[in-house]
Amino acid sequence: MGCIKAEELVKRFGSVVALGGVSFEVGCGESVALLGPNGAGKSTTLRILAGLLKPDAGRAAVCGHDVQARPREAKACLGFLPEDAVPFLNLTVRENLQYMAVLRGLPESAVDEALKLLGIEELADRSAGSLSRGNRQRLAIALAVMHRPKVLLLDEPLNYLDIPAQQDAIKLFQSLKSSGSAILVSTHIMSVAERLADKALVINRGRIVWQGPMEELRERAADAGERIEDVVARLMR
Repeated sequence: MGCIKAEELVKRFGSVVALGGVSFEVGCGESVALLGPNGAGKSTTLRILAGLLKPDAGRAAVCGHDVQARPREAKACLGFLPEDAVPFLNLTVRENLQYMAVLRGLPESAVDEALKLLGIEELADRSAGSLSRGNRQRLAIALAVMHRPKVLLLDEPLNYLDIPAQQDAIKLFQSLKSSGSAILVSTHIMSVAERLADKALVINRGRIVWQGPMEELRERAADAGERIEDVVARLMR
């Protein structure tokens, strides 16, 4: 059984079909990239899996729990990093982490561990609103992973991070995957997908048009003498 499972997900916004029957599975210990252009349905898929949107049809499950029928159990094993995540700007970095620790039933020591894990100890007493975009993203990552989730949903996770911070974040995500966590990362940037994922789901106009190992995309690009971005663009036509 996969840690993440989507079955024929359908979501409409008025006359716009954001998802038209999306199905896939991510196994525990796997990292999968959800690739597609803006408006393809990537963020909608993540928000349904996170329990923030209700699908019009279909079923979403994490850790074996139906997201709609058993939201408490599903969210307990889930970490979600939305694109442009905004912590409580009027609270300090430490207070943001303390708030999340209380929600997750974590000890106070988890706060110090999260600060160290993301290298933001020196920012602990600064308000989140005073942080640069890059440091705010580091805090958002800390909030998403401090309970060591079994399922991690990432929407453009390397946004605003400088190169050292990107490398640290990638090592962190790889560590979680190695410990058995399932990671689904949404991005339209191919280099991010290649660095974070072993498999790919290509989505366009609300439908999965291809899925398979990332290595297969690399091989197709090499055989055609093209960039991997060109191969993915062709799959989306």
